[in-house]
Amino acid sequence: MKMAITFKMYGVVFSILLSLLLSQQTDAAAVISIDYGSEWIKTGIVSPGVPMEIVLNKESKRKTPAVVAFRDEVRTFGEDAVTVGVKFPKNAYKYLLDLLGKPYDHPLVQAYRERFPYYEIVKSERGTPEFVHDEKTRFTPEELVAQLLANSKEFAEISHGQPITECVLTIPGYFNQAERRAMKEAASLAGLNVLQLINDYTAIAINYGIFRRKEINETAWHTLFFDMGSASTKAALVEYKTVKTKEKGYVETVPQLQVIGVGFDRTLGGLEMTLRLREHLIKAWEANGGGDVRASPRAMEKLFREAERVKIVLSANTEHYAQIESLLDDKDFKLQVTRADLEGLCSDLWARVSNVIHRAISSAGGAGAGAKVIVAGGASRVPAVLEALKTAAGVDPHKSINADEAATLGAVYRAASLATGYKVAALNVRDAVLLPIQVVFSRQVDGNEKLIRRTLFGPMNPYPQKKVITFNKHTDDFSFNVNYAELDHIPSNELENIGTLNLTQVVLTGVNDALNKNAGDNVENKGIKAHFNMDDSGILNLVNVEFVAEKTVTDDEDTDSTLSKIGSTISKLFGSDSELPDKAEEKSEEQPQEAEKNDTAKANETTTEKQNATEPESKPKPKIVVLKEPVNANEQILNLQPLSPDQFKTSKTKINKLNEIDRKRIERETALNNLEAFVVDVQMKVDMEEYAECGTPEEIEVIKKLCSEVSDWLYDDGYEAETAMFEEKLNAVKEKTNQMFYKHWEHRERPDAIAAIKSVLNNSREFLKSAKNYTKEASPERDVFTDVEISLLEKKIEETKSWVDKSVAEQNALKKNEDVKLTVESIREKITNLDREVKYLLNKLKIWRPKKPKKVENKTETPTESEKTEGQEKPVEEPEKSKEPEKVEVEEEATEIPQLDNEHSEL
Repeated sequence: MKMAITFKMYGVVFSILLSLLLSQQTDAAAVISIDYGSEWIKTGIVSPGVPMEIVLNKESKRKTPAVVAFRDEVRTFGEDAVTVGVKFPKNAYKYLLDLLGKPYDHPLVQAYRERFPYYEIVKSERGTPEFVHDEKTRFTPEELVAQLLANSKEFAEISHGQPITECVLTIPGYFNQAERRAMKEAASLAGLNVLQLINDYTAIAINYGIFRRKEINETAWHTLFFDMGSASTKAALVEYKTVKTKEKGYVETVPQLQVIGVGFDRTLGGLEMTLRLREHLIKAWEANGGGDVRASPRAMEKLFREAERVKIVLSANTEHYAQIESLLDDKDFKLQVTRADLEGLCSDLWARVSNVIHRAISSAGGAGAGAKVIVAGGASRVPAVLEALKTAAGVDPHKSINADEAATLGAVYRAASLATGYKVAALNVRDAVLLPIQVVFSRQVDGNEKLIRRTLFGPMNPYPQKKVITFNKHTDDFSFNVNYAELDHIPSNELENIGTLNLTQVVLTGVNDALNKNAGDNVENKGIKAHFNMDDSGILNLVNVEFVAEKTVTDDEDTDSTLSKIGSTISKLFGSDSELPDKAEEKSEEQPQEAEKNDTAKANETTTEKQNATEPESKPKPKIVVLKEPVNANEQILNLQPLSPDQFKTSKTKINKLNEIDRKRIERETALNNLEAFVVDVQMKVDMEEYAECGTPEEIEVIKKLCSEVSDWLYDDGYEAETAMFEEKLNAVKEKTNQMFYKHWEHRERPDAIAAIKSVLNNSREFLKSAKNYTKEASPERDVFTDVEISLLEKKIEETKSWVDKSVAEQNALKKNEDVKLTVESIREKITNLDREVKYLLNKLKIWRPKKPKKVENKTETPTESEKTEGQEKPVEEPEKSKEPEKVEVEEEATEIPQLDNEHSEL
């Protein structure tokens, strides 16, 4: 019953998503979303004709384990990689998400090494962790993640038959700048252009909101999304309401979701429960004298997999047996585990669920009290988690979304809105900054150097957003730092996971030259402006730095002076956030400000009006010319360095080599399978009478001998041969069997072809019989066809019938192994020729219209006086009104020509 409801729900979901896509251009390219989690990968796709759906993997499953394995030069993914990992744990790489964008000494990297001690992890030249696979091969987390992303991309390309280059990726909302850059680098290595990195809880909120667009109005309402996955737990308070926008050049009201509060715990998830349960199983094994299981990576992996399985079962059952055959030294393991045991092992975790909820509400300033709680994430199915959630939120949690796929579907909706060629129903998305960012610089104050801090993006500031910070006291070259700001709202145990608080250092040169170049009368220095952009992916970018000044001029001055032209040109080339002058009256010194064009224009307008009010009309009106001069800014990243071009090229080359190995292996396996299948098929068919009679005894004997030789070769040493050898053997067998299969196909398809042409002949005769009634001789008012046309069709019918009778008789006189005289192709050609004649006459009948009779002219002459009688005029006779010609309706009789299979299935 539940399964039926689920499938019904999917049907409703996709129907709604289909209606939300208002239009799709035929040239639109497919785009995907990838929900890359610690344990699973889910992929969504939108393409022309396929609104939105989840991509199935090769096992036809909707999610794939995020595991990649290498064994005997064979790379495997998903379930195959998990199987490899049970036997060879060191060769299968998993739970890679928490290793992205982190230095080797990061606490989460060290925790990973403790959880999975069988991996050999070293420090790379870049300072990041690196897996030592063998003596020649090492893998960085970015390279492994890139291979998993490329595998998801390949599934989508295979299922939809077109190349894919663009995607939207989900990431945990707590990812810092280095982690976000690392995910984009991994996507680039996978050959994907990232349209946006979207926070996973935001993607879930999109999925929830698009089905409730009609409920969104000017009155704000709130929903709390709780997402516990394998590695972490997040909670986001989201506000839904309509807002007015002018993005299209006119004001319109659109629904909007805005994240206003977030709480998270990086290490609270299903993985922690699994590890604790595994430790419980290990202790039970050791208590029974089972041996040192910790020294065996294979045994530890078996226990990990069994602990994961038992944990899932206990979500729906109160007790279950954990059992493993041949765990160690051929000894079996079996232990009963109850739900109470699991909850006791994880008793300290349930309070952390409440902390996440409280931090989300607290960061929103207490807004959203009594908000509906929506549950997502696989680990949220644990009953104790749901109970702790209910206690913390004060309301019953709802399961009205697909816990596994909500983020994937929300992200693919976002992908459709960002990609070219799709138009979706509008839904504004405003995310929130979790880690505030500030600008730090020094300045001389009363002869002393003072350190100044200015917040650029505060906690819960919405983004995407542009900010401008003005330095109006510096006249020489200087530098400033961009750092994380005060993190009082972040729990102390999470602070160490953020890493270094220093982001970048920006060194400005040429400041004094820019000031001197734009000095002069009536010039007001507006300072050095640094333009920042927090993009859709939550990545901070320094767009540009420029010196800005304003010069006041009058109408009688040469406003097109060289100085003005330079300012105009520079404004066009280097203006980032503000193409118009900044505010005439600056705010307090070095305070960051929004780059608002409208405010700037209003300020200039106000200044002009004041001047006009105080000056006589005879005086020229003053104008303000904005002067902009670019300032050279050298930005240096202070935390984890991104991949250099050489490092990126090296990683890309490594992945390409693996792809080439896979391609060659797949080609070889395909060639081998094709050869095996074809030989077995031929050996079976040559023993069947219907095939054997299509070849001479000598030909059949040669085919049997050749197949036997190839089969023996395969079972001896042929399996080690190269791809070219398999293809050569296959071509040799096909060359000997082509004639037999061709003749069999002809004999099998010929009866249907003969029946088809006879049917066409019958229909043509009936049409000819009707067409003769539409000639001038048969009916003058229905003169459609000429005698020549009728005779030509009649001749074509007779010729075709004669050809069929003669050809069938000649073919029936031949043996099946003799050359075919009456081919299906020749029959098809005759059908086409006859059908062409009939269609010509049919089309002529369609466009024929009856001729209208000519009107009789009524010529009247004015009678003379002598022609008039006593006071009367000679009556004029009016011609009789012409009758409307009779309409002749002809019902078209289509000639049905059965479609014949044009493929030789056995060739």
